[in-house]
Amino acid sequence: MATADFKTELYQLKSILHNFAYKLTKNQEESKDLYQETAYRALMNEDKFRVGTNLKAWLFTIMRNIFINNYRKKIKQNTILDSTDNDYYINSGSNAVLNDANSSILMKELYAMIDALDDSTRVPFLMHYYGYKYQEIADQLDLPLGTVKSRIFFARKELKAKIAINYEGALRSA
Repeated sequence: MATADFKTELYQLKSILHNFAYKLTKNQEESKDLYQETAYRALMNEDKFRVGTNLKAWLFTIMRNIFINNYRKKIKQNTILDSTDNDYYINSGSNAVLNDANSSILMKELYAMIDALDDSTRVPFLMHYYGYKYQEIADQLDLPLGTVKSRIFFARKELKAKIAINYEGALRSA
């Protein structure tokens, strides 16, 4: 394919490529950048395009691969690698001191709240807490899967309400 023909076909697909870029990025500026990068790579690799194949599909593949590579780069940039011995020092400006007494009291209060739940919601909630999957809980309790999910949801909702009531005053004074 002659370079002029290739550029003409690329230009004709401009709006379709812009739409696809926007669909991938959900951002107008990022979609423009993605389109430009795709057009640049297509022009630089024009010799790799086989005449008689689908140019649109080839360009979409290039665009999708660029998007995926950029996404992976962003994810790696946001990853924090910690080489310290203790992971809890991350983002700590000073030495961290754990207060086991307070955390023990809070856990005891939380377990008391869980024990106060009705058996129909407490048992599925605790099983889920201990790592059982929804289907395993449903099979073991001989309940439908939706019922198990609902009961766990209601247990969480009730616990959130109890925590809000018990600690509302403590949060205001803090």
